[in-house]
Amino acid sequence: MLSSEREIGRTRRQKRVRKKIRGTDERPRLCVFRSLKHIYAQVISDESGKTLISVSTLSKGVRANLKKTKGVEAAKQVGLKLAEACREKNIDTVVFDRNGFLYHGRVKALSEGAREGGLVF
Repeated sequence: MLSSEREIGRTRRQKRVRKKIRGTDERPRLCVFRSLKHIYAQVISDESGKTLISVSTLSKGVRANLKKTKGVEAAKQVGLKLAEACREKNIDTVVFDRNGFLYHGRVKALSEGAREGGLVF
């Protein structure tokens, strides 16, 4: 059971957004999750039900370049690394799913990093 009003509100926003957003094999869904210490991003195909790419601040390639794992700069590095991994798998367009989180701070930095890396939303 969800404990706080904040978590309940995020779950409501998440359900509302997921009604409209679906990831296909041609245009998968970029799903973002942020915790207090880390940020995670997955590229998911809802048609096949598989995670195609997963990058977080815990990934080896990202963690080596960071001083700390939380903050806007870490989120931007995750976005850049995600875009690089998508280019390797020939994915150039995605649907952005903020997962109920407000679009500012770390979520915004991750999406901007992915755009700088070459992904199109």
